[in-house]
Amino acid sequence: MKEKISELLARFEADLASGKSPDELRVAYLGKNGATAELMKELRNVPVDRKKEAGQMINGLKTKLEEEIGARARALEEEALQKAISSARRYNPTLPANNDLGSYHPITLVQREVEDVFASMGFTVEEYPEIVDDYHCFEALNIPKHHPARDMQDTYYLENGQLLKTHTSAAQNYIMKKYGAPLRAIFPSRCFRNEAIDACHENTFFQMEGMMIDRDISISNLIYFMKTMLSEVFGQDLRVRLRPGFFPFVEPGFELDISCLICGGEGCPSCKNSGWLELCPCGMIHPNVLTAGGIDPEEYTGFAFGLGLTRLAMMKYGVKDIRDFNAGSLRTLSQFKSR
Repeated sequence: MKEKISELLARFEADLASGKSPDELRVAYLGKNGATAELMKELRNVPVDRKKEAGQMINGLKTKLEEEIGARARALEEEALQKAISSARRYNPTLPANNDLGSYHPITLVQREVEDVFASMGFTVEEYPEIVDDYHCFEALNIPKHHPARDMQDTYYLENGQLLKTHTSAAQNYIMKKYGAPLRAIFPSRCFRNEAIDACHENTFFQMEGMMIDRDISISNLIYFMKTMLSEVFGQDLRVRLRPGFFPFVEPGFELDISCLICGGEGCPSCKNSGWLELCPCGMIHPNVLTAGGIDPEEYTGFAFGLGLTRLAMMKYGVKDIRDFNAGSLRTLSQFKSR
């Protein structure tokens, strides 16, 4: 066995000196059918009293080969790096800059437009964390534990018991306790749901929650503010429809849809061939939610809405596939000009 190991090692040194690549050497000597594996098979023919010594010699050989091949691989990587550095063009900081400007993400552009519109109507813009607790995301919104509405939102739970915010409505209780009534506030943010991804669904998306609470607030106030915002953002009057929707934190609840601007209402993958795109779940704030926020539902009423900023950007810029927003393609995103 000692002679065979010496012969194999000599052959390896010759192959190493000949310039064979680390991958070739690894396959030839350490692979499943390599030279070291063949030596291990021959152990069965070694006398019992010498088998342990032979096994140790083979393992020592294997360790040496691994070290030699690893050293060769690192040397080649370093050599390639040095070549790349030496061949790279030197950067001259005194060269004049070109006139190419960067661009904001399309969702950022839409968010800023919507913020400006609502700010002009007296709404404050708030921020809220992306990681929240169960109380603010569900229970404070009239969604107790084991409520079937929780099944509508596939939630990402964290090991510490907190969760990734499934909707911007999670900020409602915080905002109500911060300002009391009356109030007008919007809070844009990123949301997360464990959904199957397709042309119109993502597991990471952007919403904007909005609330208005005061005396004698009605559904007509909700419709007015939403239509005003949409006409400002799109620069035209849009076809909208209001249909019943169930959300535990509003009563009554609605789905506000807009006619799909990508297909002109004819039907396409972005609108699931319906001609309409669900944009804004909304409704009158449930009395239980007002009470949880420290506001007397006998004295005040209000509306709330969850505006889909991602879908709004799709409609405004004619983006047919929602996955383009998170793809990180500079060629795609550079089409949108900053303001």
